Amino acid sequence: MKSMRRHNSWVVAAAATLTALAHPVAAGAEDGRFQRLSVYLERNVQDHDAEIRFEITGAEDGLAALKVLAPSERTVIDLRTPDSKLGIRSLALESPEPADDGIVRADFPAGAYRFEGTTTKGASLRGEARLSHLFPKPAAFEYPRPDQKDVPATAMTLRWSVPEGIEACAVVIEQTGSSYEIRAVLPGSARSFTIPEGFLRSGKAYKFAIGTVAKDGNRSFIEAGFTTARGR
Repeated sequence: MKSMRRHNSWVVAAAATLTALAHPVAAGAEDGRFQRLSVYLERNVQDHDAEIRFEITGAEDGLAALKVLAPSERTVIDLRTPDSKLGIRSLALESPEPADDGIVRADFPAGAYRFEGTTTKGASLRGEARLSHLFPKPAAFEYPRPDQKDVPATAMTLRWSVPEGIEACAVVIEQTGSSYEIRAVLPGSARSFTIPEGFLRSGKAYKFAIGTVAKDGNRSFIEAGFTTARGR
């Protein structure tokens, strides 16, 4: 979602929850496995763009090296921290967002991705996560409608519909031109979200997005804008 500042804030606010839905690998450092791994695709329905995301959490000790191999054994990630004593424990990596999702799928084929890591203390970590090329069907806005004006700034509830079989819904609300934002991850059964009182201000423009998250971790976002009514 290029038009909404998704990338950094998803990592902070919701990545841990969403990662748990996308082929998690949870284990202790003593058995040589990563604590968590995921690889998934994300698309913006209106912009017709897509990207691949990798999310990795190593052991308690930081990673000095990380390699990810595609199903064809082609290396797609090769990172090192040679001059760091601490290394890197958690990573969230994403590709560019070409308008043709076929480009992403061609570069990152579906199947099992193999993760190999070395900690700063010399321990080896191994793990695997699977990538699917199937996107979930998107949600549909019910209220407010895209670009709706004079939306009440109080007692405001977003409403949407989603197809069956969705694992989770992601909600993003941003005030245009400011750092004010709300991000939430809800169960797939959710069909509404009430905006906390005091967040919306009179006569302001907002952007909001609803993302459907599949069981395999892939997700589809739709986004729109609305403007609140001016105060009297």
